[in-house]
Amino acid sequence: MQLPDIRRIVTGNDLKGRSRVVEDAPATSIRTVAERPGYRAVNVWRTGESPARIDAADSTPSHQGILPPKNGTLLRIIDFPPEPADREKLKAMLDSTFGGIYRDAHHDRRPGVHPGMHQTETVDYAIVLEGEIWAVMDEAETLLRAGDVLIQRGTNHAWANRSERTARIAFVLIDATR
Repeated sequence: MQLPDIRRIVTGNDLKGRSRVVEDAPATSIRTVAERPGYRAVNVWRTGESPARIDAADSTPSHQGILPPKNGTLLRIIDFPPEPADREKLKAMLDSTFGGIYRDAHHDRRPGVHPGMHQTETVDYAIVLEGEIWAVMDEAETLLRAGDVLIQRGTNHAWANRSERTARIAFVLIDATR
């Protein structure tokens, strides 16, 4: 099931300091993985420093990887299709995702762990917009449904969609240190 495109509305001030909408269009910084049909990651906005520059230009088209810029943030919305029951097929799909567009995360390759286990040096706000998804940790799993929010603080984790419909999650990734 393909969910609708992400509409991105960006505001700004005109030369007189009056607020206005400067962009209203589908977000275009989209990453897909051919080996994982239905997976879609949309980078909606990012900041390159903290505090963020209010008038900074859009830099999402140049973004690479999973991590936000150093001292920055990234708003990403991901559509997770249902996982295949075949663990080897899932591993192959996730290897193409994590070896490709998300190769900058630390991937946990220990035997027996979920093939999508990874860790980032970030604090993330994960907001479930549609469907449901399991947050998989080293010692527990928690089912999240639309409206739930998970605060991910640099922990080893994976996302598992064990339902029959696509789950859409909004992530705010914030560069962090230990």
